[in-house]
Amino acid sequence: MADPDRKRPWTLLQRTYPLADRWLRLRHDVMQSPDGRTLPPNPVFEHSDWVDAIVLTTGLNIVLVQQYRHSVRSLRTEFPAGTMEAGEDPLVAMKRELLEETGYASDHWHVLGSALVYPSLQTNRIYSFLALNARKVADQTLDVGEAIEPFELPFSQFLDQVRSGALELPALQLAGLWLLSARLRGRGVPGTSIPFP
Repeated sequence: MADPDRKRPWTLLQRTYPLADRWLRLRHDVMQSPDGRTLPPNPVFEHSDWVDAIVLTTGLNIVLVQQYRHSVRSLRTEFPAGTMEAGEDPLVAMKRELLEETGYASDHWHVLGSALVYPSLQTNRIYSFLALNARKVADQTLDVGEAIEPFELPFSQFLDQVRSGALELPALQLAGLWLLSARLRGRGVPGTSIPFP
């Protein structure tokens, strides 16, 4: 028999913000469970929602960016991505980020999916897209403090590098690549399956 307490709401007893800056807010919530237990403070990171995209040119090159990530102290290769502004539509945000980071644009966009980033600790979602027939239309317009190098790589070579481990994508972007593969297989597009190790 199902536990009737599982459907009862949890009660917020106390909320504090030990850290709040431009990029994130860390809060501590003290919660009371439906059965009356008071739990230790639960950390929650309040982030804005994120966007990323697999961007392909007419020649089937993928547009990637390389940037230094201080948390892991290394240059990382990633999909173009960014943070949504308050009230901004996800696709509008992705088009803006792509243009700012790379100078590329596309008129052919497809939604791959959306998911919560890390629900045990974070509040935000990521929205993933596929852009086709992308082309260079402008110079980069980077924010202060950004050092991003865009480049193209043949998509088949990119997939080989991901499979071999020579190119390590962030987990959420690897998930976006899997979503693309699943969508292509689901539509019965021959020869478009993206193999994974």
